[in-house]
Amino acid sequence: MPELALLAEVIRSGFVESVHYGSAVGLGPSGRTEVALGPVDAPVLPRSSAKPFQALACLTAGAALAGPRLAIAAGSHTGEDFHVRLVRELLDDYGLDVGALACPPSWPEDQPTMHELIRQGQDVSRERMNCSGKHAAMLAACVAGGWDVPGYLAPEHPLQFHVRAVTEELAGEKAAHVAIDGCGAPLYGLTLTGLARAVRGLVAAAPDSGPRQVADAMREHPEYVGGTGHQNTGLMRALPGALAKGGAEGVLVVALESGHAVAVKVIDGSPRATTAIAVDVLRLMGCDVGGAAAFARVDVLGGGVPVGRIATRLP
Repeated sequence: MPELALLAEVIRSGFVESVHYGSAVGLGPSGRTEVALGPVDAPVLPRSSAKPFQALACLTAGAALAGPRLAIAAGSHTGEDFHVRLVRELLDDYGLDVGALACPPSWPEDQPTMHELIRQGQDVSRERMNCSGKHAAMLAACVAGGWDVPGYLAPEHPLQFHVRAVTEELAGEKAAHVAIDGCGAPLYGLTLTGLARAVRGLVAAAPDSGPRQVADAMREHPEYVGGTGHQNTGLMRALPGALAKGGAEGVLVVALESGHAVAVKVIDGSPRATTAIAVDVLRLMGCDVGGAAAFARVDVLGGGVPVGRIATRLP
């Protein structure tokens, strides 16, 4: 198995303070591997990078998802008020309320929203959790499919069997491992190449097909995939036609209209360099990253001003 690749260095005042090792893979428009750094055929847990596949499973199971609703089902929202309104509306349309959500209570990731809730004397809640859009979509799929609602997160639940089948079909491989994600949903391990293949399958699918509907919803409504100040949202706005979805523990997938796709896994779990790494893999494949070039530079601050940067170390 190839050794982990040095993907980035954290340079402070000319001193290499930290390093990020991991793996990165880039697929070309034909689906052929054009860039392979580190053990790209070893399994990883995709974490929230798998949400677009889970959203596709909910859609194909019968949930009425389109536009912002499909985007938030595939996203990791920042818990802002407009996110919560959409989650509640989706649940209400299926005769459910927020009490049906089985994701853990959380503060919103958006700091101004969290501070306002604290000023109002409110507490953590399930609908503010970044996965509540996915969970609302899963509940909608259960109602549409006539499946048990309270047990929707059990790995043996019909919906989760369907999620696994959809994920494996997109990835072109069987799940290497079954785990439980931070939100409580089953999670299927894939090789990094399989993960890139799966996200490429969304953007390369035929117009109006289920996979393409997911890709189009995410690209047309990036504010529901992330939120204010979110890296995924910013990257999709800076690079029109791009789909970007990060996951915990240093995972990120990016796919372009051209059919190029990238998957990154930073082995220490930090996400701070993943976007820069992905943008540089796109560059290695000859892609025009346009306005996304700014995401390839991450400043290191000292006293509130840049004193260094996170530098990618790709060939």
